[in-house]
Amino acid sequence: MTLRPVLASALLLAAAFGTSAREVAAPAEHVDADGPYVFLTGDGHQAQWVCDDHVVRRDLPARGSTTVVLPECGYPHALDIGPLLSPAPARLPAVPRIVALSDIHGQYGLLVQLLRAHHVIDDQDRWSLGTATLVVAGDVFDRGPQVTEAFWLLYSLQQQAADAGGAVHFVLGNHETMVLYRDLRYVNPKYLKSARLLGRTYPGLYAADSVIGQWLRTRPALLQIGDTLFLHGGIAAENVDLVQALDATNALYQASLGLPREQVKAAPDSARLFDGKTSPIWFRGYFDGRMDTPQVDALLQQLRLKRIVVGHTSMPHVSTFHGDRIIAIDSSIKNGENGELLFIEDGVLSRGLLDGSRVPLAEGVIGTSD
Repeated sequence: MTLRPVLASALLLAAAFGTSAREVAAPAEHVDADGPYVFLTGDGHQAQWVCDDHVVRRDLPARGSTTVVLPECGYPHALDIGPLLSPAPARLPAVPRIVALSDIHGQYGLLVQLLRAHHVIDDQDRWSLGTATLVVAGDVFDRGPQVTEAFWLLYSLQQQAADAGGAVHFVLGNHETMVLYRDLRYVNPKYLKSARLLGRTYPGLYAADSVIGQWLRTRPALLQIGDTLFLHGGIAAENVDLVQALDATNALYQASLGLPREQVKAAPDSARLFDGKTSPIWFRGYFDGRMDTPQVDALLQQLRLKRIVVGHTSMPHVSTFHGDRIIAIDSSIKNGENGELLFIEDGVLSRGLLDGSRVPLAEGVIGTSD
C-alpha cells in the first residue's frame, strides 16, 4: 500500500527528529506571517521572517548596546534587542502586587486581550503595570499559531517593566524543554513549515545563537518571591531538596536546554528534572490524589512557604486547592477561547476575567483537572 503524502511527510520528519510517525504533524502548506527570528552574527544580528511563504532577511550591524528590529510581518511592534541578561536570582523579596498566568501555548491574541483588560499593558501593548510584577509560569511553545509573537511580547515587557521599576519573570515549562530537546509532538504545523523555509530545524530556530534561545537559557524553572513559589508543574515530596537549592536546580535546567532528550533523562544530575511524573515541570500530584491536604501542608512547612503557584494542569478557572496552599493558574488559555489572571495583592488573592472584572478564586475539585 502506498503512503499518502501527509503520512510520508510525517515519516520523514520522524526520521529527522527521532519521534514516531504518528507523533509529528506534517508541515503546513502555507505560512502567512511568522517572525522575526533574530540570530547573532559576527558583526551584529540578522532578523528573519516568513511572509506569505517568502523568506525575508535583514542584516543589522551592531550600533551601541541595542539593536532595533523593525516589523516586517508576524510580531507587529519594533523590538529593542539588548545585551544578554544573566540568570536572575531564584529567590526574590516579597512585592506588594503580583499578576500571574501560564500555558499561553501560542494564543497571542488572547494573551494580549487579557493583559489589556487588566491594564498590564496599554493599547499599544507596552507595560503599564508600573512597579508590579508579572510571572508567566511556562509553556509558550506548541499548539497555537502565534508562539513567536508571544515570546517577543514577554521579552519586550521584561525590558519595559525593568525600566519602570517593575519586573516580568518567565518560568520554564515542560514544553520549552520538549521543543528544545526535539520532542515535536505538539508543534503547530505552521512552525514546521517556517523552519523548512528558513533552513533550520524548529528547535534550531531557538538555538543558542538566537536571541530568544539565549533568553530561554537564562530563565528559571523555579522562582520564589517572598513566601510564594512559582513553577510550572509542582514539587513532589521527594524533591524538596530541589527547592532548597533553587539556584543550583535552575542552573541544571538551563544547562540542559537543547541537549538530547535521552541524555538529560539518563544523566544522574538531571534525570529527575525531566521525569514525566514527578519532576518540577511535570508533577500533577496536588490535583490527582497523590498528595492530600496534610501532606501539602507538611511540604509547605518544610519549605517555609505560604503557597505554591503552578501551571501545567488545565483548569476552567484560576483555582485554589488545599486551602489556598496550591493555586492552579493554567486557565486553559491553550484552547483559544478564554483565560484568567491570578492577582496576589498584599497577600489577598483574586482572579481577573477576560472582561476586565475581578472575582474570588474558584474552588478546585480534586480529580477534575485535565
